[in-house]
Amino acid sequence: MSGREREYIAEAFDSNWIAPLGPHLDAFEAEMASYVGVAGAAAVSSGTAAIHLALRLLGVTAGDSVFCQSFTFVATANPIRYLGAEPVFIDSEPDTWNMSPAALERALADKEREGRLPKAVIVVHLYGGMSRMEELVTVCDRYGVPLIEDAAESLGSTYRGRHSGTFGRFGIYSFNGNKIITTSGGGMLVSNDAEALGTARFLATQGRDPAPYYQHSQMGYNYRMSNLLAGVGRAQLEVLEERVAARREVYLRYAGSLGDVADIAFMPELPGTRSNRWLTAMTIERENAEFLRDSLLAELAEANIEARPLWKPLHMQPLFAEASFYAHQPGRGSVCGELFRKGLCLPSGSSLTEADQQRVISVIRNVLLPAIDETLAV
Repeated sequence: MSGREREYIAEAFDSNWIAPLGPHLDAFEAEMASYVGVAGAAAVSSGTAAIHLALRLLGVTAGDSVFCQSFTFVATANPIRYLGAEPVFIDSEPDTWNMSPAALERALADKEREGRLPKAVIVVHLYGGMSRMEELVTVCDRYGVPLIEDAAESLGSTYRGRHSGTFGRFGIYSFNGNKIITTSGGGMLVSNDAEALGTARFLATQGRDPAPYYQHSQMGYNYRMSNLLAGVGRAQLEVLEERVAARREVYLRYAGSLGDVADIAFMPELPGTRSNRWLTAMTIERENAEFLRDSLLAELAEANIEARPLWKPLHMQPLFAEASFYAHQPGRGSVCGELFRKGLCLPSGSSLTEADQQRVISVIRNVLLPAIDETLAV
């Protein structure tokens, strides 16, 4: 917490604005829109809810398809199924770990020949790293398919000075407890389409028609953020740039302290972009990478240090076993599958002390240096 959350929550209590209406909610939406540079924003109960609303606003219905990045958390794709549509998964590319423009181009060309273009494309800025937005936007525009940015992990990241979440028809952010700023639970839908955002707010409040009684002509959802949580979000937004700086410092300490360990690589940062480095993610570039990754995770856990593998790609998940997948390079496996096999996320919290980070670094060196030296000796 930043320290001002109690002040804003007290204001909400004192004014008796508790429910999903109130001055903090209005202010949080306006302040978020101003920070990222869009026309407006709608605060909702989660990033997942924001994706669901974006898809609904784009007219996604049963039988449609939506192209979705495979290398992401399941919350990116679940809303596609909420609406009865089917995901088509797109591989990552090595320089960003995010959606491959080449794979997206092939997938759109195939579907155009079939006369079944998707209703939307969902791009993710994984771990805070920016996707190749210029290329992805160009490809989507060429085929007339709207783009949604899942910027749940990348609030504060920029591409050529422009904020993540502002390139597509809609952008979404998450304020879950593990994100760079939090409202404990919550999300935000942003857009330059003010009319669409008005519809989003209508749908997010159970689709209640403007009438003196409860009348409903469309199916809606209970998705609005409370005024209390919006107060927390306002206090958090005030320190967002400090959080980005802290996360980037965490990454730089890892990179500087482990730079001499052969066969460790960190998630790239595309030139001209600023990653918020929400999580510092690394890969082990050895043939036995999966064994070394698992050994390292076990040793970290033994030292009471939490670390995790990278996201398991969605096209590899049992839930989506029947879904189509387009690889970055046909016939060469998947980039995202290989990243999952050899990568892990390290402790990266904004409040991580240098002493605690040094404990993490020491375990990594103790596990990987002997293992790599032994391999080289053989």
